[in-house]
Amino acid sequence: MRIGITCYPTYGGSGVVATELGIELAALGHEIHFISYSQPFRLTGRNEGIFYHEVPVSSYPLFEFPPYDLALASRMAEVAEYYALDLLHVHYAIPHSVSALLARQMLAASGRRLPFVTTLHGTDITLVGLDRSYLPITRYAIQESDGVTSISHYLKEKTVADFGVTRPIEVISNFVNCDLYAPAPDEVRRQEARKRWLSCAEEAVLMHLSNFRPVKRVVDAVRIFARVAHATPAQLVLIGDGPDRSEAEWLAHELGIHARIHFLGKQGRVHELLPLADLLLMPSALESFGLVALEAMACKVPTIATRVGGVPELIDDGQTGLLFDAGDVDAMAKAAVELLNDKPRLNAMREAGRHTAQKRYCATLVVPQYVRFYERLLG
Repeated sequence: MRIGITCYPTYGGSGVVATELGIELAALGHEIHFISYSQPFRLTGRNEGIFYHEVPVSSYPLFEFPPYDLALASRMAEVAEYYALDLLHVHYAIPHSVSALLARQMLAASGRRLPFVTTLHGTDITLVGLDRSYLPITRYAIQESDGVTSISHYLKEKTVADFGVTRPIEVISNFVNCDLYAPAPDEVRRQEARKRWLSCAEEAVLMHLSNFRPVKRVVDAVRIFARVAHATPAQLVLIGDGPDRSEAEWLAHELGIHARIHFLGKQGRVHELLPLADLLLMPSALESFGLVALEAMACKVPTIATRVGGVPELIDDGQTGLLFDAGDVDAMAKAAVELLNDKPRLNAMREAGRHTAQKRYCATLVVPQYVRFYERLLG
């Protein structure tokens, strides 16, 4: 198949999933065309069967804001026609579903059929889509999609309840490449890597990875770590960037723990960093799935997370991680310290997480679900 994929190319879960899906589909022999305003950050090097098409957005004095959604629709139609695409797969409803709908209508006028699939990822429904100014167009674009998928049962149910969507929504979970995201080959090499990145090997390493938006509560990660660091030797690695980074940096200095926190910024090779952690912190206010927790599980890293959204579908509380109420910093810190000091329990969680990732969420299991979904749609 020739498949067009549109996503936000920045540091966020929907863009990561879309990019990884394209890479996996190309590895299966499909031809993938990414259509976006910049190249997705997870696309590194030249992947066979993958092509990138930039969306140029013109700026005129008449436009206070450049009309990206219209430029995207036009580019989608062009790429679909020039490269004979079989379908479009858009990730994140706003504005990608609307643009795909316009592209489909443009081509239909000339007798060309271009179905499109919309995958709902989370904040496109829970935050952006519920804005009254966007709700009607979001609902319409979902309803008019030729196929709709959701990354969790929680998100599917919320979409149906909040938007009154009546068309079928198929749940296809996020996935991880279990060969790429894997534990370190042995403890010696893991400690050597820790020394290179963190100049330490003996202390416990906690990690947080996000786009540092308020919903991710990176400041809570710093507060949790402050309590952990007072109880046991530890360091915190923060991967990512975003609007809450300054507040997190300020708090680290205010609490006197900035020397034990490593702000690494955005990193493209997360699979090399995650295996260095003992625990992942995901204190989010809302997660529709929790992709980074899955990536950590594949690397044998348990997660201290919040009991929100679709997270309980992924993390088996007490088995592959620990779940708490959002904002309960004291309980999360206490549990982290106890787990770090209970090696048998920590190791059991490590093994259970890897086992769950391999048996339920490996790309080899999930990506074929998308292929079958496409085939049904085209049929």
